[in-house]
Amino acid sequence: MIESKAESKVTFCRICEPLCGMIATVEDGRLTALRPDKDHPLSAGFACQKGIAFSEVVNDPDRVTTPLKRAQDGFVPVSWDEALDDIAARLTEIHRRHGSGALAWYMGNPAAFSYSHLFAAMAFTKGIGGDSHFFSSSTQDTSSRLLANQFLYGAPFPVPIPDVMRTDLLVMLGANPVVSHGSFLTAPRIKDRMHDIVRRGGRVVVIDPRRSETAAQFEWLGITPDADAYLLLAILQVLFAEALVSTRALTQAEGLDWLRAQSARFSPEATHRHTGIAPDTVRTLARDLAATERAAVYGRLGTCVGRNGTLTTYLLDAVNLVAGNLDTPGGSVFSTLGIPGQKWGSLAMGASLRRSYRNKRTRVGGLPLVIGAEPAAFMAKEITTPGRRQIKAMFIGAGNPVLSVPNGRELEEALEATDLSVGLDLYVNETTAHCDYVLPVTTMYERDDFAVTFQMFQATPFRQATDAVVAPRGQTRTEWDIIVDLIGRMGVRTPVFSAIRLAAKRAMRRGKRLSPRPMIDMMIRMADGGDRFGLRRGGLTFRRLTEQHPHGVVVAPDIRTGVLGEVVVYPKGRVRLEHEDIASEIAGLSQRTTPDGYPLRMIGMRESRSENSWLHNSPLLMRGNRIHRALMHAEDAAARHLSDGDAVRVRSPYGQIDIALSLTDDIVRGTVAIPHGWGHKGSGGWRIANQAGGANVNQLMSSDPGDVEALAGMSWLTGVPVQVESR
Repeated sequence: MIESKAESKVTFCRICEPLCGMIATVEDGRLTALRPDKDHPLSAGFACQKGIAFSEVVNDPDRVTTPLKRAQDGFVPVSWDEALDDIAARLTEIHRRHGSGALAWYMGNPAAFSYSHLFAAMAFTKGIGGDSHFFSSSTQDTSSRLLANQFLYGAPFPVPIPDVMRTDLLVMLGANPVVSHGSFLTAPRIKDRMHDIVRRGGRVVVIDPRRSETAAQFEWLGITPDADAYLLLAILQVLFAEALVSTRALTQAEGLDWLRAQSARFSPEATHRHTGIAPDTVRTLARDLAATERAAVYGRLGTCVGRNGTLTTYLLDAVNLVAGNLDTPGGSVFSTLGIPGQKWGSLAMGASLRRSYRNKRTRVGGLPLVIGAEPAAFMAKEITTPGRRQIKAMFIGAGNPVLSVPNGRELEEALEATDLSVGLDLYVNETTAHCDYVLPVTTMYERDDFAVTFQMFQATPFRQATDAVVAPRGQTRTEWDIIVDLIGRMGVRTPVFSAIRLAAKRAMRRGKRLSPRPMIDMMIRMADGGDRFGLRRGGLTFRRLTEQHPHGVVVAPDIRTGVLGEVVVYPKGRVRLEHEDIASEIAGLSQRTTPDGYPLRMIGMRESRSENSWLHNSPLLMRGNRIHRALMHAEDAAARHLSDGDAVRVRSPYGQIDIALSLTDDIVRGTVAIPHGWGHKGSGGWRIANQAGGANVNQLMSSDPGDVEALAGMSWLTGVPVQVESR
């Protein structure tokens, strides 16, 4: 008997943004184990339990590995030819009868970690016609950040990030990187990097309604949920009133006097009732930000998904700018790719997106589009509302919006009303269970990759690429290959589709398949560290990264600063502070109301063994009889005669859920924290997740256009008014 030989392959994880280095153990072509890469220059032997457990996802017996077609009694396997021929014929007919406006694509969070998926989604949605709908999980987590960039700098990219490698004061709002490992911030071993700040004599201040896992390790400043905008305006008021405005800000921005006037009435005393933070504490924090030479304010998900997410994100950057901490070492900095002519590309993109923001509106609700994406909260209504551009065909890629957008039951019913719905996923989940077809896709270890989305969020400029470490399991394919094959079968004649069909045929004649990899290779070559197509000896290419530098390459020790003139695409290269939309949002803060009967405020929370909804089928991650729980302050519970472990009903003006209760003192009074991503049920095909069940917290959220953030179309996911009572 011949013993199988285990082979170790260098790669990296793409579950979340640190992109930690991994070593894959492969035996007889099967991925049998994953372990941290000790030779990775940045993660240096660290990987979280999610990354280590991912081999269970690759080999999951519940995983979809052949095309599935929904029949009367469930899903049945079909061939690729049968599935794609039928989908292509139905899409062609829908397009002929209703135009491109009848077609839609929803792109989930994992798609951002796959260049194959990104290019597939863009090729289909942009190629089929300008009226098609594009929805993204960005309106659940990032669109407000990108729109704030568009207001301030003229374009959504690049994104300012805290220079954690050099800062001496890091103030974080709405972020829990000890669990999330960073977001809009690619910094492997981020917990260690934050402790490094303290070791060199600095401080890390975590402002959050909950003493999160991050706050517990550093300084915690409790705040009332969804009150970050009031706090940031109060900090600005102190900076202006006490003449602490940096001279650097005077040269970097236009509209400082306008911002001074906007923040004038938000003194720490005036905002205390909103934030719960003592005026002296706010003043001290503002003075520390101005006095510390290397300081940065950083906000993430919790700051983006409140009632004023775009305003809050705008104010984060405004505080950094006014205090003198924008585009300076140790402050809030811009990680650029260094591609020659990059600013001209940003200039063109910024002008186009600003024009689109002004002129294009959603069919439902009349909201503007951010980076071309419509609010995911409107998907169900866009399907069920009659009229021009009513959605008839829906693609859902790498997402489970029934568990992630407000009012998931509404979406379940709407999907049943489509003429065609197609899921591209690893599982039959709570959303794809309602699709006509579920098409099986590769995992991250079954495809080559380069994390193109996250190159401009790196605390240390770094490049790494990987080849597939195992062959695709079963009949799984990359999203790009699926869409190219589908386009080839469709009768829709658009310039983009015709070009893709022609290019695919030419590639086939050469014995190859059409791939977007050459575009990724071009970006690597032109960026910092690249070979500039032979002009720089020993420079990087995709192939050199995979063959000569499999552990990755640090291309610069620190982020380059003094680049604001390259980043800002407005004339004169100056940050633009004055915007009517921002003024309207600030004015609206005084009009916030509290509905009677809902005295508590609900926030979300991350879990170390969850990644949204899609890792709840891993035995390793679900060990220990994990259950879904709501977190409440012990005194709030006592006032309601509730005890730890009680079954409770959480009600909002929009819905209700039943869940178990856990008590703590590490949360601001009046706050309830509930993890998202739960609510699995028998309609999905993943057995462990179904057994875990839990409650779909998004049933407490509203999909009404009046409850969606008006500027960026963000779902309102934090600070939601609720009541908790015994079941």
